[in-house]
Amino acid sequence: MESTKPKRTISMTTAITYFVVSLIFNSAGNVLTLVSSAKIHVKILGSAYWTAAENNFGFAFHWSLFWAFLGLGLLTTMLNFILIGHWSWSRLIGNLIFLIPFSSLIQFFDGVFSNYFPATSSILGTIVYVFVNFLGVTFIAVAISIYQRVNLALYPADDLMQILRFKYFDGSAAKAMWCSYIPPTLIAIAAVVMDGIFQGSFLNGLANFGLGTVFAFLFQGGITGWSDKHIFPSLKHQALDVGKIED
Repeated sequence: MESTKPKRTISMTTAITYFVVSLIFNSAGNVLTLVSSAKIHVKILGSAYWTAAENNFGFAFHWSLFWAFLGLGLLTTMLNFILIGHWSWSRLIGNLIFLIPFSSLIQFFDGVFSNYFPATSSILGTIVYVFVNFLGVTFIAVAISIYQRVNLALYPADDLMQILRFKYFDGSAAKAMWCSYIPPTLIAIAAVVMDGIFQGSFLNGLANFGLGTVFAFLFQGGITGWSDKHIFPSLKHQALDVGKIED
């Protein structure tokens, strides 16, 4: 059957407000995972799953965070078009609207947090950064919940998760999140190979994987599903379009 596309039940002003707040939370959360991982002596934390893969891929090609997130985001957009079965200019524009300020905010918060978060080798400092890292993942999950429901403009990876969630997994955020990790896994493998060839060390391609990555893999989807019900619970999914859904 064809999926219906619900109408919007909130004003554009309200939608933009939710979107801006979630965009800030998401970009700040991503950088919190990266910086907290970089500031401890023993590199055990890592970052959110997509963040780790994209950052490592960018490092392998000597790209800044801006270009790594933007370039791989556009590739994910192409995958989303394949899954929904048709080209959508509005979806492409929405992804770009998200990608450009998001990538810029990633670069901005990276500069801010890198300067103000001190390096540490102490046990207490490491424990604090573990919680900061997990907090960053939580920020990302909550932000995803908000802007997926607003559905004004989505980061391509989260658009992918939303398509999988409602087209293939009967609304399960956790299952869709796990499935959406297949592309970054392939990206991470490519980064490891590229680092091994050009940098002489395969370990550089695993630099941003650790406890935080495992935490994100296990719990980020569940936190997003929980946030749908408990963070701004009156906000429902707006104008959802995941393509044709078969019975």
